[in-house]
Amino acid sequence: MNRSWIIAGVGLAALALVPFVASPYVLHIAVQILIFGMIYTAWSFMGRFGLTSIGHGAFLGIGAYTTALLWNLYGVTPWIGIPAGMALSVLLALVIGYPCFHLKIVGHYFALVTLALGQVIALLVIAARDVTGGSLGMTPTQVGESIFAFQFPNRTHFYFIALALWLLVLGVWYWVAYGMRRAALDAIGEDETAAAAAGIDVMREKLRITVISAAITSLGGSVLTQYLMYLNPETVAGVGISLQIVFAAIAGGMYSALGPTVGALLTLTLTESLRILFGTHFIGAANTIYGILLILFIVFLPRGIMGLIEQFSLFRGTREKESRLPL
Repeated sequence: MNRSWIIAGVGLAALALVPFVASPYVLHIAVQILIFGMIYTAWSFMGRFGLTSIGHGAFLGIGAYTTALLWNLYGVTPWIGIPAGMALSVLLALVIGYPCFHLKIVGHYFALVTLALGQVIALLVIAARDVTGGSLGMTPTQVGESIFAFQFPNRTHFYFIALALWLLVLGVWYWVAYGMRRAALDAIGEDETAAAAAGIDVMREKLRITVISAAITSLGGSVLTQYLMYLNPETVAGVGISLQIVFAAIAGGMYSALGPTVGALLTLTLTESLRILFGTHFIGAANTIYGILLILFIVFLPRGIMGLIEQFSLFRGTREKESRLPL
């Protein structure tokens, strides 16, 4: 059996055992790592092919608020609210993506468009405070244990839901990274003009990857809201969460399947450590450190932590082969 399959099987078995051996606090962090790992992986779909979005908080917020508002105002189950939020995010991705890609808005101009998008969604949420709670946030109506309401008293339920979704998103990542469309996306990322000259439908491919990324990000926002049972524009729609997504994906390694999840582990560990260390005395510590680390990673580790590990493994393997060569 292939060694990688054995490692994957052992890793999956270890993940399945986490709820039965971990403390409630560790399990709580593990659930968030899986959900955020899914969100960060969704961003990497675009980032690895040169589509730099720094406004993904918009799709996260749409998913979160659509699900919560449909439940609170109309009693619509999250099982319908979650797909509705994904549909709205896809629509927004098309509304923003089509004119940008048609007018060939790329690079830092596209990044600025997405940044503005994220801020617009956050401001709309704040402006509609009578419905959304504004900057104070809102809490979905709680009914206790209910599959219909997507509410469970035990974190174990959410852990396995998050694990299943995370594995599904990893499957999508492999489909994008190694599927038939990968060559077209690589070509677009290198040179759009040359890709178009080679017969690639640049707009269709860019819209496809943007829509997939937006839908999965929206899904992550909805599930995160159902787990935490609280949301506000700063945590699910603002510029801060958008920059956190970018930082985590780059720090972990957006060119690796597990890179964004490693980034989720890094950001959540950092956030919890700062919360325990400083409490409420240094509110902006996390975002400040994210910004500094983002600069350092872009300059010194552009392929992230997983990229460094893969490079070290490749170097070690090369050295071992050379050592076995006859003198």
